[in-house]
Amino acid sequence: MILLGQLPPGMQLPERDLAQALGVSRTPMREAIRLLANEGLVSYTHSRRPFVADPSLAEINDCLRVQGALEALAGQWACAQASDSEIAAIEQLNASIKEARGAEEQLQAFRLDMQFHEAIVAAARNKALAETHTTYNARLWRVRFLSSQREEGRPETRLEHSKIVDALQARDPRATAEALQNHLRTAEKNVAAALAELSNRSGEASA
Repeated sequence: MILLGQLPPGMQLPERDLAQALGVSRTPMREAIRLLANEGLVSYTHSRRPFVADPSLAEINDCLRVQGALEALAGQWACAQASDSEIAAIEQLNASIKEARGAEEQLQAFRLDMQFHEAIVAAARNKALAETHTTYNARLWRVRFLSSQREEGRPETRLEHSKIVDALQARDPRATAEALQNHLRTAEKNVAAALAELSNRSGEASA
């Protein structure tokens, strides 16, 4: 619900109401909120009341830059560690993303996009890197999904994905790292634009 924007940033998360709505007791709900807080998706007020995290653009960019560094490193290692079948699977994921770009398939296309990046990280064969990447993926999922809905950014994203695949197929660690870093810089730009557009729409709606 948080990741899809159904619970907007800043929204209070009353344990009792959420537990009743989801048909669970308050104890597992409290634990779920604690885990979400560990992943950066939930914050607490001074009185320990949970609410949906509302990170600043600077905080989001910090996370994106760490994610970019992680993926660049993963790409380098994947060039040496990945099997031919793993690289072929990454190429197939990219092809599936291109096929699922209709308006009605936005969520599916985004999930495939995340799988594309996760497959590259998995191919690096480094558990610590994969675990850290998973944490940052969770923190960034909501804003990345929001930015993925911008049609303006899609052509550049498609081109960058193709460059990543080409570099992996060539098993060129430098080219793979550069392609992934460039891709995350584009993501940073798209996220900023998406948040600005959302803010403008909110301002117009309240005017």
